[in-house]
Amino acid sequence: MIATNATASDRWAIWSTEAVLVITEPSRLRTAHRLVDETLAEVERACSRFRPDSELSLLRGRMAGGVAVSRTLAALVDAALRAAAWTDGDVDPTVGLRLAELGYDRDLAAVGADAEIAVEVHPLPASRNGWRRIRLDGDRLTVPDDLALDLGATAKAVAADRAAARVAAELGCGAFVGLGGDIATAGPGPDGGWQVRVQDLPADPAQQVSLSPGWAIATSSTQKRRWSAGGRRMHHILDPRSGLPAPETWRSVTAVARDCLRANAVSTAAIVRGPRALAWMRELGVAGRLVDASGRVHTTGAWPAPTPSPEPEEAVDVR
Repeated sequence: MIATNATASDRWAIWSTEAVLVITEPSRLRTAHRLVDETLAEVERACSRFRPDSELSLLRGRMAGGVAVSRTLAALVDAALRAAAWTDGDVDPTVGLRLAELGYDRDLAAVGADAEIAVEVHPLPASRNGWRRIRLDGDRLTVPDDLALDLGATAKAVAADRAAARVAAELGCGAFVGLGGDIATAGPGPDGGWQVRVQDLPADPAQQVSLSPGWAIATSSTQKRRWSAGGRRMHHILDPRSGLPAPETWRSVTAVARDCLRANAVSTAAIVRGPRALAWMRELGVAGRLVDASGRVHTTGAWPAPTPSPEPEEAVDVR
């Protein structure tokens, strides 16, 4: 964020990534940080698949006949199912078992990016459209025994949306909350909008953009959350049609929407769709930025033309 006396910011590690908080009322930063932490903790307690004491973990194996769940978990499942419907199943929350089979069964900091996991890697077409078999009726959730929910991607986006909205509502100021590549804003913004530096890895092309208050931006990447299994390099975005990591047509995809959930759904689905993503995003009218395997930048919708990017400290990094 551009440094002015009208904003204050904080950064801290969480969920194998970095949380970024910027507000337009510097005197309320400590309180805002607490509100964000409380929101993230609530989401983690509800749906973390790496915590044995999370609600989702404790219910595992008991959901085939339907179980009552908390309002938080119900909202997170509902968000994941909406993302699946928007993307025709390209963002499928039922690939949890498959991710575990491929070695992503704990936090990647514990897996180790250089570790080789001895598993057999093969296509698994049966995972396609698993989301259609999930039932959520009010607070009653039904998940067949052969499926496992992985709400990680959509839950992180929802957490960003909720945290920004809570800070703005309770403190009466503008709020910018970034969780890795998922960014949500709420309330009034600084003059000129929220300045965001879009770049995946340090060697990738960078661009600074102005995000209007109340809008969100999300970046999905095939270059992060990687590990090795069965003699091949993996990344965490699976194609539900094959149960394998999506082809690496794009290094990263960034999308803008009115909320982070939808921005994340579009950017993730674009990774899965590969070469078809450009036409799809243009048809949707989404402002987007796609960096292909050779480092070339492609844009859709109202995404601004590339301009020289300022030094990193002048804008929030999206990584």
